[in-house]
Amino acid sequence: MTAPARTRTSDDLIRAEQPVLAHNYHPLPVVVASAEGTWIQDVEGRRYLDMLAGYSALNFGHRHPGLIEAAHRQLDRLTLTSRAFHNDRLAEFAERLAALTGLDMVLPMNTGAEAVESGIKVARKWAYEVKGVPADRATIVVAADNFHGRTTTIVSFSTDETARTGFGPFTPGFRIVPYNDLAALEEAVDETTAAVLIEPIQGEAGVVIPDDGYLAGVRELTRRKGCLFIADEIQSGLGRTGRTLAVEHESVVPDVLLLGKALGGGIVPVSAVVARRDVLGVLRPGEHGSTFGGNPLAAAVGTAVVELLETGEFQRRAADLGVVLSEGLAALVGRGVVGFRARGLWAGVDVDPAIGTGREVSERLMREGILVKDTHGSTIRLAPPLTITDEELRSALGTLEKVLTQGG
Repeated sequence: MTAPARTRTSDDLIRAEQPVLAHNYHPLPVVVASAEGTWIQDVEGRRYLDMLAGYSALNFGHRHPGLIEAAHRQLDRLTLTSRAFHNDRLAEFAERLAALTGLDMVLPMNTGAEAVESGIKVARKWAYEVKGVPADRATIVVAADNFHGRTTTIVSFSTDETARTGFGPFTPGFRIVPYNDLAALEEAVDETTAAVLIEPIQGEAGVVIPDDGYLAGVRELTRRKGCLFIADEIQSGLGRTGRTLAVEHESVVPDVLLLGKALGGGIVPVSAVVARRDVLGVLRPGEHGSTFGGNPLAAAVGTAVVELLETGEFQRRAADLGVVLSEGLAALVGRGVVGFRARGLWAGVDVDPAIGTGREVSERLMREGILVKDTHGSTIRLAPPLTITDEELRSALGTLEKVLTQGG
């Protein structure tokens, strides 16, 4: 008789990863086995409140019942055709996503980095065919401290040396200017500029929010200079900031919108380039594609995500609970917090370095049952699912206060 297999502990599983997984991440030492809503459970049965939400990929919480149901229904019918054929879910997904964003056409992809790469290709094609930029001379202006992904082209215009070092030679055609600096942007844009590509809020940099008027200024400048405004809303979009899109805080409509993360509902990778018809219309058959982009399962889940956002419920929740979050963090300034930036249910919190690094604070919070993630020194990010309750949020803030003022 075969003996039952021994259940592997968290320590066992973490050790087992070391020889077989590439070491391109440094995760917190928690091994997740199950999750529901805002709560995660590890293999030993310990519960944690998720205050990261997969970098906004889990805006609607873990295993949202409506999204799970949509996925199950589609799994029973059809999962993949490739784009060699049409499928019966893609048209509705594109129609509703375009309507939600106020734009015209959708290019479905899978990951956020694919959406960014696709946006770059589309902008260059538009520059040559519509704007009249000479062949192979198109430039794209980006902001310092950006995070748009980790492909070779994208790290070519990163200012993070950890992301760049050892991966050259780099793709030319990009100009980097300081974020939140319209004068520098004005100077960088010229007749070769295809697009300005920015995050309305820089997430990986620590939830850096530009001055009021910056996004409107980018919109005005790109119109005047005859280039495209590409807004990367892969982290900031789809309800996170209290609006469907972060650009809506300044009533701005970009020419090209990049979406991902929450668009897949935490179930499947779904991303999209959404743009004006005259921009995405430059693509012709064979010039760009993706075997999995726009697959029926992704389209079904993506449509269910758009349906949730069409009600406005999650945007309102993020706005209302964002007040609780900001007020709670303001009360901690001078008590372990040296500063913070917040919009909706998204905050970058700068911890007093005397208390510890962002990693150390994240580990202390983990031991208290709260999961967050550090970035850049002593900064931690808070981005709970938009389904979090007022009670859960206040409890998390109380735990943060305890860790910062009493240790943990």
